[in-house]
Amino acid sequence: MPTPGDSSTEQARPVLGHVNLMVDTLIANAPPNELRAFLRDTLGSTDPSVTGTLLMVARRHLERTNATALPTAGTLFVQSADGGGWEATGELSATLARSRTFYGAGMGLAALAVLTEVVKSAVGLRWEEDSRMEAVLAEVDEDLTQAIQSAKEEIDGGRVPEAVQARMVHDALRQALLEDKKDVESWGGDFPFGRALPSVELWKV
Repeated sequence: MPTPGDSSTEQARPVLGHVNLMVDTLIANAPPNELRAFLRDTLGSTDPSVTGTLLMVARRHLERTNATALPTAGTLFVQSADGGGWEATGELSATLARSRTFYGAGMGLAALAVLTEVVKSAVGLRWEEDSRMEAVLAEVDEDLTQAIQSAKEEIDGGRVPEAVQARMVHDALRQALLEDKKDVESWGGDFPFGRALPSVELWKV
């Protein structure tokens, strides 16, 4: 039977709050796609509680780093060089990726707050049918529906301390969608958020 000072016992006991030097070297140097593969394989082959821990740590990190700051107005879309339409900027791509990080981590309300700013920025834009801009806005519509589902789970999971916070996010998004719908109808376009608006209106907060 090993004694309290037995080196084999100490080596077998995991050290919490510390990343092994070699593992840290792996994390620092492996390509992002390889890290994603490692992570997916790990989560798929371990106890479900590991996934819960990962999400908890992710949420804590995102909250601590102020990642939920809203995008700056006027940076998501620009007029094309020929002045004939609008184009998405790299800032929009980064903003959508950030919103996906939020709702993937179970922070649906934070994701919706960010996506509401995207919807507001779309007011006044014009685009042609089957254009790249129409496709980009369809992606936003998909993100909105995913974030709404994440927000519902966030609320049901008891991670929203005050219901008023959820209502404010819900109402702001609904208002932005209605404003965009009115604007698009004024020039005869197809409303790009046809899935998100019904989802918001059916969502009782």
